[in-house]
Amino acid sequence: MTSVVLSLSALLAVSALSAPAAAAAPSADRPAGVPAGWEAVDAADLARIGEEADARRAPLAAEDAAAEPELLAVESVANGRFAATEVNYAAPNTGVLRARSTEFGGSWESFAFEWDETTQTYALKSLANNRYVAVEKNYTGSAQNVLRARSTSVGGWERFVLYYSESLDRYALQSTLNGLFVTMENSYTGTLQYALRARSADITGSWEEFVLHPLAA
Repeated sequence: MTSVVLSLSALLAVSALSAPAAAAAPSADRPAGVPAGWEAVDAADLARIGEEADARRAPLAAEDAAAEPELLAVESVANGRFAATEVNYAAPNTGVLRARSTEFGGSWESFAFEWDETTQTYALKSLANNRYVAVEKNYTGSAQNVLRARSTSVGGWERFVLYYSESLDRYALQSTLNGLFVTMENSYTGTLQYALRARSADITGSWEEFVLHPLAA
């Protein structure tokens, strides 16, 4: 596979970003709706991010954008770190996603965002192990609803709605499995520190907010 690197503009964005203080941990005691001030992002919208990684590429038509996944790095706003796939974790946590990388290192921090026109959702495939990211709804305790790159195919467990806030220039992910938003667990310790979990009923602040960086082939 052709190696991927962050575009110059993405690197500049990383160096300029100062990680904000984490907000109070949000609750997950009510169903999530469309968050105020945010709007859903389709394939054509997301393709515009990818164009920043290759200025020579002609703008994609909507149907072309849907057929070509965008390769992105996902940075947590809460701690300023990139989400990585923990391929070396032992079962049952093999492939858990954690926002723990201070720099972009390669495939561990790389994800393909695959658009599905029928469901108007995205599937995220980790380039570290070529597995789709699933929400582990049946896990219990602090690992419940953790994101894990472990699926070879896509179903309801692997579907997400992507939102964008123009005023904040940030993104959020909502699981279609439980209707909850992906949160970075900044207060966790141990092997699940900074784990990503679909457990917030709303976007309350930096815990649920991410910056997407385009990767250039």
